This record gives sequence, C-alpha cells and structure tokens, in this order.
Amino acid sequence: MANPISGTIALVRAVFVLAREGVIGSFPAEGLPPGPALLHRFARLIERGSAENRERSDNLSRALNRLGPSYVKLGQFLATRPDLVGAVAASELGSLQDKVPPFETALAVTEIETTLGRRVEELFVELGEVVGAASIAQVYKARVRDADGSERFVAVKVVRPGVRVRFLRELETFASIARFMERYVRSSRRLRPVAVVETLAQSTRIEMDLRLEAAAASEMAENTANDPGFRVPTIDWERTGRDVLTMEWIDGIKMSDVAAIAMAGHDLKQLGVTVVQSFLRHAMRDGFFHADMHQGNLFVGPDGAVIAVDLGIVGRLSAESKRFLAEILYGFIRRDYLRVAELHFEAGYVPRSQNVASFAQALRAIGEPIYGQPAETISMGHLLALLFEVTELFDMKTRPELVLLQKTMVVVEGVARTFDPKFNMWVAAEPVVSDYILEELGPAAKLREAREGIDAMLRLLRRAPDLADGLEILAKQMPDLIENGIRLNDDTLTDLATEKRTSIMSGRIAQWVIALSLLSIAVSLIFG
Repeated sequence: MANPISGTIALVRAVFVLAREGVIGSFPAEGLPPGPALLHRFARLIERGSAENRERSDNLSRALNRLGPSYVKLGQFLATRPDLVGAVAASELGSLQDKVPPFETALAVTEIETTLGRRVEELFVELGEVVGAASIAQVYKARVRDADGSERFVAVKVVRPGVRVRFLRELETFASIARFMERYVRSSRRLRPVAVVETLAQSTRIEMDLRLEAAAASEMAENTANDPGFRVPTIDWERTGRDVLTMEWIDGIKMSDVAAIAMAGHDLKQLGVTVVQSFLRHAMRDGFFHADMHQGNLFVGPDGAVIAVDLGIVGRLSAESKRFLAEILYGFIRRDYLRVAELHFEAGYVPRSQNVASFAQALRAIGEPIYGQPAETISMGHLLALLFEVTELFDMKTRPELVLLQKTMVVVEGVARTFDPKFNMWVAAEPVVSDYILEELGPAAKLREAREGIDAMLRLLRRAPDLADGLEILAKQMPDLIENGIRLNDDTLTDLATEKRTSIMSGRIAQWVIALSLLSIAVSLIFG
C-alpha cells in the first residue's frame, strides 16, 4: 500500500506542473464549483507566459516530460487512444520520447540472477554495454555460447529495479487526478479519465512482465515464418523470465535512419510497401498485430527484410472484426458504399433502428472526396478515423480494438511515406485485402464451411443412441406435458440435477436442430 503522505506530495507536484505548463488553464472554467474554479484561476496565474500561446497538447507534452518517465508512459498510452484525447493531441503525444539514464549494470546482474536462478557467468560469455534505456527497462548487447561451442550475440532486456513500486505509486496519483477531473470538470467526463487510468494500469502490468512480450514475439514469429520481407527476432527462452528477455541480436539499420538505409542500397519504395502490407496481413490474416510499429521499433536487415522488435503492445481482432475490416476496406476500394453500410448492420455495430440507405449516404460523403486526390494525400488511417466519427452519428459504440488498429495504421502509413512521399496506400493494400476476401469469403471458404457443417452432423450421428433414449423419454412424458405443462418443485429440481438422461436428451435435441441447420446451409452452398 502506498504511503498516503508521499502520494499527496506527488499529487500536489503533478497538479503544480500541469498548472505551470498551462494544461489546467486550457480547460474551460464554466460550470465549475467554487473550489475547483478557484484552483483554475490560480492555475492561470502561475502558468508560464509562453504556455498561453501553445496548443494544449503541446503544453501536456512538456508537462509530462517534466514530471518524469511514468508520466511520459501515460502520454504514450494516451497517444494510442485518439478516440479519447482527439487526433491532434494523440499525434503530439506520440512524439514523446521514453528515454532516461541507464541504471548500474551491477543492479542489472542482480535482476538477471534473481529472475533466472543462475549466475550471470553461466548465462552469458559477456554482458556488454547498454544500448538503450527507457523508463521500464534497458537493453544490453551480450554474447552467449551454445551447446555446440559456437557463440552468438543476443539482446538482453532487463526490467528497471523498483519500477513496479514506483509505477504503482504514480498510477495512484493518476487515479486521484482522474477522479477529480471526472467529478469537477464536466467537459472531461466524455473522455472517461478514470477508465483510461485503469486501462493504463493493466497495460503497464502486462508490459512489465517480459514473459508476455516474449510470448507475443514468439507467436508473431510463427505467424510470419513464410512471409516475404518480414520477420521478428528469435526468443532465447532459456535466458528469459519475468524481468529478463533475451532475443536474437539484430544487425540492421533502424528505419528512422532513412539516409543510412538508402546508402546501403535498399529499395526505399519497396520497404514502404512491405511495412504496410505486413501490417495488414498480420491484422486481417492473423488477427494479431504489432500495435507500436513506429520507426524506432523497426529495422532493415542486410537482406532488405523488415525486422520488428519491442512487442510490448499488441492488438488482437476477432474473426468478426477481421472480416469487418477487410470488407470495409474492399468496399471503399470498389466504392460500394451500400455494401459497407450493410456490413455495419450485419455485424451489429450500428443499431437496426438506423436507416441503411442513410448510413450509406454518409459513407459516400467520406469515400468520394478521396478519389481523384494525389496518392500521397490519401490516408487509410484518416479514412477509418472519419468512419468512426460518422458512425457516432448513427449510435455506433467505440470499438477499442478497431481504434487501436486505426492508430497503428496511421503510424505505419507515416513510416511508408518517409520512404516514398508519393506512397499510394490503396494500391499497396489492394492485393492483401483481395487475398483475404478470396480466402475467407470466396468459393474455397464456402466449401470449407460446408465441410465443417457436414463434420458436425457426422459427429452428432455417432451419438444417435443417446438421442434415441432421449426421444423415448420425451415420447412418454409428452402427453403429461401437454396436459399439465411443466411443474417445478423441490423434488423436480433434485431430479433435474441428477437425471443424466434427461439432460442428454435436451442437449441432443438442440444439437440436432443445429446440425440440420448446418446441413441445410452446406447443401445450399454446394449446390446453390
């Protein structure tokens, strides 16, 4: 449990810095009770003179940098939620740099030995220099020896000592500020600050368990094993635990260094296409994507492949969401707005009480201005952002997984355009989207669904004896049920809890109904 005195001090300091940098004063004062209104006036008095001439998002960035790494992490998290803070603020916050001085290697050695239960000399031939330090962890370049005597370099990520306690304390401060805002600043309620802090707390807990990041990298490595021009580093599970992550060392060039990549002779335009197509392939084919795919987390290998690291933040899409995304993009590519509108209704995203034709009209207002524009001005991420704005008018609730996807798509598009200013998102996306449509919704998919339906029917047929017993019981009881209905008393409830055959009978009848429905669908797909 955090010390309440230190928590109060931290809260006062945070409020002072936010006021000094003009964040508090940038919120409207109308409707505030006397106490908060006085605080608002005081905040305006003490804010820097330059703060008044800056955008609120810029003031927030400066304040978070002054407050320290935990607050920077908060800002980076808010940058992933443009639905909460707005696109402009999310863009500003996305530029926050999570860089702090490295901690002592002796402390890192202690963390490694405690986590892995072995001496550092047994694990590594050499634990080299620090190559990167952030608020949660820092990374070393190390050397290991394999069982065959060969040596290789690895990257070793070590969680910063004491980081969990510090983040817990500061998350409580965030929660106090959020509760204050939600209670007294009416304009902030639509942003749901308390829910934002709770989500941040969960995200941070996941990010500070390096086993989960390793598992995400391992899963993506399996998914992309045969993908052209993309891969993730191999995880060294023997040297990985909660506070330590060891992976293959990447000898590549960061994608933020475009000049160096060009000097190395790589095809810049093709790299832009590879980044975008890889992201879309992961989202639509696998339903699992890197949600922090900025240039600092991407390298270009000697063979020209894009290599992604730091999978602390990932996104997942359900089968329904994958289909929804693919058909929406395909519908906009083909300018079939009615089909896109119908998809929203079929998926249940837009209530049936709304009008499909009116919704299609709104979608046309988004899509048509895109056509005829230069390729470099067309943004799929911007399109999805406009789509979410329009759907709000038709009572569509925010889908967090789609918002995270949209935010990541904006970042990925930005990466592609640094390599090709005239990058055409639609041309790059079309083959990936078309392949998905053909694979998941074409003739092969229909045959697969039919086969699955027939398999389900055959499994039920093998249980026909149980069904026959159930039907016999039903036949004996039916006259009484018709005449007297269903009567429930203590004895009946006891019988229901213990009578297996009756339970089997009712379950089998339901399964037969489902099976016959699947068979009907299968026949219509095959012969229809």
